[in-house]
Amino acid sequence: MSARSTSNPQPYTARIDGRKFDELRPIEAKAGVIPNADGSAYLKIGNTVAYCAVYGPRELFPKHLQDPKKGIIRCHYSMMPFSGSGERIRPGANRRAQEISMVMTAALQQVVDLSAFPNAVVDIYVELPQTDAGTRCAAISAASIALADAGIPMSDMVSSVAVGQVNGTVLADLNYGEEAYEGSVSDIPIAVIHNTGEFTLLQMDGEISKDHLIKALEMGKIAAEKIYQVQRKALLERFAKE
Repeated sequence: MSARSTSNPQPYTARIDGRKFDELRPIEAKAGVIPNADGSAYLKIGNTVAYCAVYGPRELFPKHLQDPKKGIIRCHYSMMPFSGSGERIRPGANRRAQEISMVMTAALQQVVDLSAFPNAVVDIYVELPQTDAGTRCAAISAASIALADAGIPMSDMVSSVAVGQVNGTVLADLNYGEEAYEGSVSDIPIAVIHNTGEFTLLQMDGEISKDHLIKALEMGKIAAEKIYQVQRKALLERFAKE
């Protein structure tokens, strides 16, 4: 958790892009968009675009990482060099990409069952050619679609979105302008298992009161359900073609 600027104390009464406080940016998704992958997905939310490709289960190398009791998932997150602007655009392998890859793995592995695939790995690659805000959330939601598209055994879907507050106003799905707002800002990426409502991701950047945090998480569950409906629609359309 880190402190944000409080130089602008004015109440945040209207969003920069005109959305309602609980409204998502425009969102769309497709499954099966990469022919050479075992499963794949495209997800666009606002100006953030994520492509995900899934490969496996396949034998895991190096062998010392193998688990003889079950397979594992391994996430690879990367922003493309031309994906946007600002200090957070760091293409290629770096500490931030490694941290988000680890967060993605933790958010997704709770619904993936690879007990029938000992010593195996399912690799999940996410590339972001265009970024604005909420890239880890877009990556997790796209990866959930791609895993299902690949036929990986899963107990449920995971849907991810960021919530937070700007100068005391609780919001869903902050855009970059809101994340960088000159005031009191908190950004809280979450991931939710659809049927149980359990959180598999809960991070926070900035500060927020207990009451606002509770309100934000309640808003986040409703927002995650909206994302789930988009994920479900993408998979239904994918398999309706077969």
